[in-house]
Amino acid sequence: MVSNNDILRRVRYIFDFGDDDMIGLFSSADFVVTRSQVSEWLKKDEDPEKSDISDQYLAAFLNGLINVKRGKKEGPQPIPEKRLNNNLVLRKLKIALNLRDDDMIGIFKIAGIKISKPELSAFFRKPGHQKYRDCQDQYLRNFLKGLQIKFRSQ
Repeated sequence: MVSNNDILRRVRYIFDFGDDDMIGLFSSADFVVTRSQVSEWLKKDEDPEKSDISDQYLAAFLNGLINVKRGKKEGPQPIPEKRLNNNLVLRKLKIALNLRDDDMIGIFKIAGIKISKPELSAFFRKPGHQKYRDCQDQYLRNFLKGLQIKFRSQ
């Protein structure tokens, strides 16, 4: 399973964010976090000092990433979701990086995953829609791997 902490660590690594950058991303989404909180969230899974980041805090972090990468919208900030799933994480990364379907398919391809446009668009449909599909862990993990290859090799 892809944990919230793993997503946070991977995004930090992909974009080479320091602690101040991480705190700034939360701040951009109107969330206040301390350096020690960030440090505890980023610790390895085996570390007894590690604490789990909640869905709401990860959502705030991803909203902050959207604000920093795309520009902050006027007015009140979106309220971070209390429950996150892989589909929402994928959607927030897509928005933050201003990716089109072809871009995302290319990122999956870099990671060795072949995915069609209809398969990809099924991840972004509303849960009640007949074509909706849950984004399984391996898709999110490989998307993050593709982002890492794309952005860290530049």
